[in-house]
Amino acid sequence: MDGFIPWSDTIAMNKSALNRFLVLSLLAAIGVAACATDSVIVTGRPRPPISPLDVKIYSQPPPMFEEIAILNASKSVAFTTGGQKTVDKVIEGLKEQAAKVGANGIVLEGFSDRQTGALGGGTGSTSYSSNSAVGVGVGGSLGIYKKTGHGRAIFVPPGDQAPPPPQ
Repeated sequence: MDGFIPWSDTIAMNKSALNRFLVLSLLAAIGVAACATDSVIVTGRPRPPISPLDVKIYSQPPPMFEEIAILNASKSVAFTTGGQKTVDKVIEGLKEQAAKVGANGIVLEGFSDRQTGALGGGTGSTSYSSNSAVGVGVGGSLGIYKKTGHGRAIFVPPGDQAPPPPQ
């Protein structure tokens, strides 16, 4: 039987191709997940850099402050929109940006999620003989998401760092 590939050889060839595909897909997903985009738009007078540990987060602006910059920090996450861990990484990115322009505070303005891509693939196999044929296939797709934090880098003079009382 010329051209006939036994069923066991077909499965072995497809497993090898599937393994290569899965490894390449995983490497691509890790590469995309490691990407992050940040932006800083200076709107005021920058100050000397400080440590990110000295940057405080405010949900409401304090009574006295000076705006220094508008901040956006993003982190890409493969397969999920991310949870608290991703939010913490975005806030860490915002603090690093604020510290570079000398801001000792950030007024958080919100977070957004956006699907930036998808990773998918599939494989199939067929086998036939003189009186039967079999075909099998499988496929799937996973999303890649980006969480972005938005805020304003501010300088709060010493003594004015307490947030205002709730109204």
